[in-house]
Amino acid sequence: MRYDYVIAGGGSAGSVLANRLSEDPSSRVLVLEAGHMDYPWDVFVHMPAALSFPIGNRFYDWKYESEPEPYMHGRRVFHARGKVLGGSSSINGMIFQRGNPMDYERWAADTGMEEWDYAHCLPYFKKMETCLAGADEWRGGDGPLILERGPATSPLFRAFFQAVQEAGYELTKDVNGYRQEGFAAFDRNIHRGRRLSAARAYLHPVMKRPNLDVKTLAFVNRVLFDGTRATGVEVVQRGKAMRIDAGEVILCGGAVNSPQLLQLAGVGNARELEAVGVKAIHDLPGVGENLQDHLEVYVQYSSKLPVSVAPAYKWRNRPKVGAEWVLRHTGPGASNHFEAGGFVRSNDDVAYPNLMFHFLPIAIRYDGSAPQGHGYQVHVGPMYSDARGSVKIVSPDPRQHPALRFNYLSTEQDRREWPEAVAVARKILTQPAFDPYNGGELSPGPSVSTDDEVLEWVARDAETALHPSCTCAMGVGERAVVDPQTLRVRGLEGLRVVDASVMPYVTNGNIYAPVVMLSEKAADLIRGNTPLPANRAPFYRYEPAMASAQSSEAP
Repeated sequence: MRYDYVIAGGGSAGSVLANRLSEDPSSRVLVLEAGHMDYPWDVFVHMPAALSFPIGNRFYDWKYESEPEPYMHGRRVFHARGKVLGGSSSINGMIFQRGNPMDYERWAADTGMEEWDYAHCLPYFKKMETCLAGADEWRGGDGPLILERGPATSPLFRAFFQAVQEAGYELTKDVNGYRQEGFAAFDRNIHRGRRLSAARAYLHPVMKRPNLDVKTLAFVNRVLFDGTRATGVEVVQRGKAMRIDAGEVILCGGAVNSPQLLQLAGVGNARELEAVGVKAIHDLPGVGENLQDHLEVYVQYSSKLPVSVAPAYKWRNRPKVGAEWVLRHTGPGASNHFEAGGFVRSNDDVAYPNLMFHFLPIAIRYDGSAPQGHGYQVHVGPMYSDARGSVKIVSPDPRQHPALRFNYLSTEQDRREWPEAVAVARKILTQPAFDPYNGGELSPGPSVSTDDEVLEWVARDAETALHPSCTCAMGVGERAVVDPQTLRVRGLEGLRVVDASVMPYVTNGNIYAPVVMLSEKAADLIRGNTPLPANRAPFYRYEPAMASAQSSEAP
């Protein structure tokens, strides 16, 4: 069968496009997802508190890792990527952050990117969401993504909000509204106690459309071409190889798999492709370059009082927590526990926040490992590292993972901002509001104090925040891969890329929300619809001379 659109990847972007493109009953749409179905009975996918279980599990996670990072003692940094319908939105931390409006002003400052400014992106942010805290000039009220704001009312969260103010920072009404800078309860992709992945929000409600097919366990080996036109894909499903013809192929595999599929098809740096045994059909040097990510550390403290959520994670209590969630979708299992955090500037040279904080009322790592007893922590890391890496295939075998090089900590900016980030975290967590709880710093610990010691600790201990992006960047320059007006791969026909890889610069926050936004906008561009009109809603801009007089609330 021939399809009008074949979508390679059933993750965040693929789910959005499947919904929007199949709204036209005359278009036949196929989604190919290499992972398995997000079965409704799978508690590891749908229970918010179970988020540590899928990460690192081969049934849910592709389990990528970087090449040895030269500025991190040659460590290979583990990278989780979702291996299930919904992609990484089915295994991530469920934190919904749009990024700062200035992120999109930065995008639009590049030639050809003028219609990706905040005013042109905001209508799609509003279109995609139902913000239960209330729709307004900045927030949507009837979109597929239903957003619940974290309650953040426990004693540790109350202490956190008091401490940030004691440290000289402000609260903000909504980090996704008028003003991102400051601290607030976070929006989360959780609804009625269950994870609301992109697949659940966009794909499952329309799965019965007669013009939409979804195939899981369908591994796309390569994109097929006739000259410079993509004509379909080669896919393997349950051991059977087949060709599927398409009017258009849309790559939605994310910052790793989309450039990998392009390179396997012969689209990329021709010299490098030939060196690994792939015949080049289109020399496009930017494919796989410009890799960006966020690195983060956990600054952890012991709690003198038993007020953390640590008991819910003890093995003896997990059956009770699980049973309450299964029966009523309530209790500790119904939260991701990332209920609050914020954004600040670590120095006066940056125009808008360059640090992100997630507060967690337990001392724990993503893999579920935790010290004994009660504790709390912040996840913190710089948002705008100028380090750049790459994704490059190492053989013509599509099942061999490409080489991921991030070059973490490789720049002067990194070496300046990391000590600043840890200093701000410590400043907050040692304020008087935490005195009743502060049982001492667990990580990095009192022995890490100088800038050099902080950098050494970060090199040993930091983990990815799982925001790889920008490897098929939109633009019109020599290193650009995708046309900003059409999302087509430059110089080719019948082939587009829509996912985190097309961002020119990573946004300052978790990237799920920006990916859904750009996918919503891409759907209009692909269908030839008139894009939504620009929304010129104001947003907060930091002005040093006026900072002391600025309110943290919207005008």
